[in-house]
Amino acid sequence: MSLPYELVVGWRYTRAGRAGRRNRFISFISGVSVLGIALGVAALIIVLSVMNGFQKEVRDRMLSVIAHVELLDATGEALPDWQATAALAREDKRVVGAAPFIAVQSLIARGDLMRGAVVRGVSPADEPSVTPLARELQRSGLLDQLQEGAFRIVLGAELARQLGVREGDPVTLIAPGGAVTPAGVVPRLKTFTVAGTFSAGHYEYDSGLALVHLGDAGRLYRLAGPSGVQLKLADVQAAREVGRDLQARLGRGVLVRDWTDTNRNWYDAVQIEKRLMGIILTLIVAVAAFNLVSTLVMTVTDKQADIAILRTLGASPRSVMGIFVVQGAAAGVIGTLAGTVGGLLVAFNIGTIVPAIERLLSISFLPGSIYLISQMPSDPQRDDIVPIVVTSLVLAFLATLYPSWRASRVQPAEALRYE
Repeated sequence: MSLPYELVVGWRYTRAGRAGRRNRFISFISGVSVLGIALGVAALIIVLSVMNGFQKEVRDRMLSVIAHVELLDATGEALPDWQATAALAREDKRVVGAAPFIAVQSLIARGDLMRGAVVRGVSPADEPSVTPLARELQRSGLLDQLQEGAFRIVLGAELARQLGVREGDPVTLIAPGGAVTPAGVVPRLKTFTVAGTFSAGHYEYDSGLALVHLGDAGRLYRLAGPSGVQLKLADVQAAREVGRDLQARLGRGVLVRDWTDTNRNWYDAVQIEKRLMGIILTLIVAVAAFNLVSTLVMTVTDKQADIAILRTLGASPRSVMGIFVVQGAAAGVIGTLAGTVGGLLVAFNIGTIVPAIERLLSISFLPGSIYLISQMPSDPQRDDIVPIVVTSLVLAFLATLYPSWRASRVQPAEALRYE
């Protein structure tokens, strides 16, 4: 089957440039435009993949400590009949684990040192079904030391360092509020023994979280039962959807929060940063795509005699316009495909490329003494790559419209007058 002549001629113009100094210069400018599009697309894919990688690393470390969804009493008191609430939640097939908990902001003191922390009362039997941190503590034997009535506590590694304590040392928990006596309000205090420490790899939790037994927390904070139920989901990305469904089923008496709500500042900041970075890097692709305008304008000026001959042979203005649209679009497609392939190759092999650059330049981009993540992470996602490719192709196509329209307006008599 023969191809339309507009496609054949447009593709020939795209490959032309070997003969004549002017043609070689036009071909060079066209090559620079293609290279610019390829570099812009590759940069977008690589940068967004690295940002996704960092986001995934931080999110995974965060979700190793906290639950995907929390069910709390709307009044802030103990959740009545938490077993029934957990059973109702587990009727949703997307929920794969549930555990009761108490979480209260408190002060932890050791001598003259005092630090604020969230004290979380957990059930050693149920907590491993919800958080990876609890499973690690169970394997190490630390979780089993949290026996009711033993008043033992597990501290975050950074919190323990700030307090200057280690295993076996006593610390004092100071609960909010206090008991009213004739002498005034007396704070509720209780001495706990440090059973050990944990390191989640996330500074916020390593420096501000402590674990105790659920029963001990209930006695200290004078709660009749757990303040809520933690849920683990099969798909962490479905947390918002599951949260909305559970809220509708459980009613207003239960407050449903997912992990994006409890970490809203971090989650919103990451989303805004990704959008802004995408816009900035898209401008690079736009500049490269619109370089095609100058290339096509020079081509149209150089090919006026050819255009005039085609017109005299019966080519319509629409066909002439199609020829140059094909030329510009071909450059855009080649640049986009090259950038996509190159960007994906780098994104999937960044764990090998970055260490090689570090060895070559004798530098370290992520020093282990400063950053918790010592290797450059990368996570290419289809939801990022498809819009990048589509945007690049659309910009390249738009850049061809004006020069192609100008080519279609060339008058054969005027173009051939001095030939």
